[in-house]
Amino acid sequence: MNTALWIAAAVLACVALAAGAGKLLLPVEKLASAPGGGWTADTGPGFVRALGALEVLAAAGLTLPALPGALPVLVPVTAVCWVLLMAGAMATHIRRGDPLLFPAVNGAYLVLAAFLAWGRFFAVPL
Repeated sequence: MNTALWIAAAVLACVALAAGAGKLLLPVEKLASAPGGGWTADTGPGFVRALGALEVLAAAGLTLPALPGALPVLVPVTAVCWVLLMAGAMATHIRRGDPLLFPAVNGAYLVLAAFLAWGRFFAVPL
């Protein structure tokens, strides 16, 4: 179980880091023209950058608190926050009428984050 939870944390951290870095580094116009990125045209660039920063912080929060001497409770707390973020992403893609692939992928990340939160809160706490 511990191995599965570490794999879930690593996958989610990689996704969060990649998505966050893209939102922080790429021009909003380029993000808006990418598949599934049309929502960025409906928001201000500040919101996109703030979301990117939160995603980068989530990548750190999913892994770094497990280091010795850190705050391990932040791992499942971050996973719960990721669940909320993915619920919002799913709702946004559905509201916009995006292809179902996008909310489905967000849903898969949501389930993985819920598994991580449950596992680190109850099954195998750090």
